[in-house]
Amino acid sequence: MGRYDQDGALQVVARSTRLYPEAARSLAGRLTAASPGHPWEGVRFTTSWASRTPLDVVLVEPALVAEIDVDTAQDRGVWRHPVRFIRLRGDMAPQDVATFGEGAVPAAG
Repeated sequence: MGRYDQDGALQVVARSTRLYPEAARSLAGRLTAASPGHPWEGVRFTTSWASRTPLDVVLVEPALVAEIDVDTAQDRGVWRHPVRFIRLRGDMAPQDVATFGEGAVPAAG
C-alpha cells in the first residue's frame, strides 16, 4: 500500500495480511494493472520487511483508497507489521488522503 508524499511521489507505507476471499473477489474486479512507468516498477519486494525472499508482485494503478486496521508500530512513517484491509473507501480519492508524513489515514493503493 502506498501514500503520496508532499512531492507527489508514491511511497510504500504498508503491506497487508492475506485478504479474506470475499474481499479478494471484490477487489479483483476493481483493480487495474499498472501502465508502464509505475513509480514502483523495478522495485524488489520481499515477503517481509527484514526478509530477502522475493515476493511476486503485480503492480496496479494507485486509484483506490482503502481503509485499513493497523497497530501503532511505525518506522519513519511506514507500518512495521502487516495491516488488515477493512474496505474500499469509495467516498475518497487518492488526492483526499493526507500525504506521507501527515498522520495515519486510509492508504491509497
